[in-house]
Amino acid sequence: MKDDKKSKSVTAESNESNSRRSFIKSAAALGGTALLGAPMIGNAATAKGHTWKVQTTWDAGTTGYTLFEKWCKGFKEKTGGELDVKPFPAKSVAADNNALFEAVKTGVLQGMNPFTLYWAGKIPSSVFLSSYPAGPDQPAQWDTMFYGLGMLKLAREIYAKQGMVYVGPIHHDANIIHSKKPVNSLADFKGLKLRVPGGMVSEVFQAFGASTVSLPGSDIFPALEKGTIDAADYVGPAVNWDLGFGQVTKYILFGPSGMMSIYQPVDLMDLTVNMRAWKRLSPKLQSTVEEQVKAYSLEHYVSIQQKNVAALDKFKKSGSVVSRLSMEDVAEFRRKAIPIWYKWAKKDGDAKRVFKLQLDYMMNDIMGYVSEADIKGHSI
Repeated sequence: MKDDKKSKSVTAESNESNSRRSFIKSAAALGGTALLGAPMIGNAATAKGHTWKVQTTWDAGTTGYTLFEKWCKGFKEKTGGELDVKPFPAKSVAADNNALFEAVKTGVLQGMNPFTLYWAGKIPSSVFLSSYPAGPDQPAQWDTMFYGLGMLKLAREIYAKQGMVYVGPIHHDANIIHSKKPVNSLADFKGLKLRVPGGMVSEVFQAFGASTVSLPGSDIFPALEKGTIDAADYVGPAVNWDLGFGQVTKYILFGPSGMMSIYQPVDLMDLTVNMRAWKRLSPKLQSTVEEQVKAYSLEHYVSIQQKNVAALDKFKKSGSVVSRLSMEDVAEFRRKAIPIWYKWAKKDGDAKRVFKLQLDYMMNDIMGYVSEADIKGHSI
């Protein structure tokens, strides 16, 4: 009897060892780890699979779209076939921003990768879900608010009212201004015909005398070329070089040293998904998508910053002249911006909740961006 037990034990250990070796071989064949470090998902449900069509606001051929396309195409392999994400560039399915929002809301598209503040007219609180004039200006501050202070929960509650899921923020860059004429101080914005994304950003520049217009990224080049506008805010050097801005402008404006922008220093994108499409995923697959958004945010940001360095050199070699605003400009910009912060916070209860979270953070001594004296006479 003891010999039989010993024999069974040896056999079990041998089977376990063989099973472990088989698992390791399979994992190696699949690349060892999932996309950007996420765990492999594999079960009987993968045979069914899910296919998402996701449109970004990046134009085809730009650095941003190349990164987005690579990320999307990795999902099928790295989730063992459970989720296949089909990438689409700007205007390819939905012709404009309004159509993009509705396409995801109705399920024509399962998801979108937009600039979050594009929805200021539909979701006022979205102006506070991406950086705004003279607000929090470091990527880590936004990650802290989203993942540490509860802003992600607020964002999801807000988007749920639209039948959507705000999966998470995606860092890309700061925004800079390209102009046909020199801009060396805030005073130079007076009378300038300037493209901006709208919302709060537009109102602050109007306070300095600019005449603002909202245009999608792909319409900026022809507007500058024709002289319809004198200057345009858009993203950073890498994508702006791809879009040909160096051919139709001569001047580039940054914030003070160490700060690319004072009006949109951490212009966030995001992944937003149709609610019904999201609920069809298993909880485990939902978690994987969430982790992929976090990982992609870092990869996207770092890759674009790397390309910014080379692109800015190309701009300067082609004749572009770089100028910078001063710290005094930053202080004045904040003075003009604060009343507009409060104006937008009062647009609805959701905007108030998000802004309150951010204001508390900015007034905390850890940041010290705003004092009691700065907000005297203002309330939400």
